[in-house]
Amino acid sequence: MSEQARPNFGPAGAGDRAGSPPAAGGKGWKYATLAVLAGLALYYPVGMALFHRVGDDTALSLSEAEASGAESRAVAMMAKLIQREVAEGHWAANDPFFHPGTLLDNMPNFQQGMMAALARIAFELVDQIGRVRGSSQTDKDLQAASGQLQYPGTRWIFDFKVSWAPTASSEAQYRAARGALVAYNKRLGQGQAIFERRADNLLATIDRIALDIGSSSATIDSQIRDAPNWLIDTKADDVFYGVKGQCYAYYLVLRELAADFPQVMREKELAGTWGNMLDSLKRCAELAPWVVVNGAPDSQLLPSHLAGLGFFLLRARTQLREISNILLK
Repeated sequence: MSEQARPNFGPAGAGDRAGSPPAAGGKGWKYATLAVLAGLALYYPVGMALFHRVGDDTALSLSEAEASGAESRAVAMMAKLIQREVAEGHWAANDPFFHPGTLLDNMPNFQQGMMAALARIAFELVDQIGRVRGSSQTDKDLQAASGQLQYPGTRWIFDFKVSWAPTASSEAQYRAARGALVAYNKRLGQGQAIFERRADNLLATIDRIALDIGSSSATIDSQIRDAPNWLIDTKADDVFYGVKGQCYAYYLVLRELAADFPQVMREKELAGTWGNMLDSLKRCAELAPWVVVNGAPDSQLLPSHLAGLGFFLLRARTQLREISNILLK
């Protein structure tokens, strides 16, 4: 028998296995695994880039439909800011661990600074402007809005530190606060609510805001003194953006509040001093370094962005005190 016709007495199929290509299924699993790993690696950074937004547009204004007639422009601006941050935008401060926004830093601190300022103004509306003197009944809508705006900004629908049951989220509370502010403003426009446009009410409100700003300046001072005065300070940007958000909200609401007190502004000739105060708050709100550096105030190489912010903040506080002195006369 010739060699070509010689039968193969080896194990059945051995020759076929030796020459066959590897199974396609093995490569498929490898590609799928690599794709999943790549997706996980990109999920947080790409998601953070998509969600990140610091809404510090100081040109934000009200339309005629948002505040008309006897309605308060300051209250309308408060409602507009809440609507933008909670309903139209993304509230990042309470993002759970599986959401890319949980790693964001500047945006949530800015948002919480804004809400803290709005909560302060809402309290003044309840305590001063929205009632006839101190002995009258508080407005129910303003009372509700004030309480809801003081709700922690970090509450998700579950807060396992408190309970395993679902809880009210920060967004839900802030949306309810906006609804209460809008309801109050509508009643005000219909003559069914109170907005006392007296100089003493404006004075009390200005004094409380000045105290709040003074507290923020103390926070800045503490961070500058206790920081390592080096490039990396993980708390400096938290303080910076929290105060920036606070100044942003105060700037917009106080800008509109002047229009709510036209007679007081005119009789006390406050236009110039009020404008200077707004300019200082605006400068605070518009500061936007690429990286927040907390160097020594006299450093030649590493600037102190907190010191710069604190300078404009204290200017605003001084100008608020000047307005208070004018209102006392």
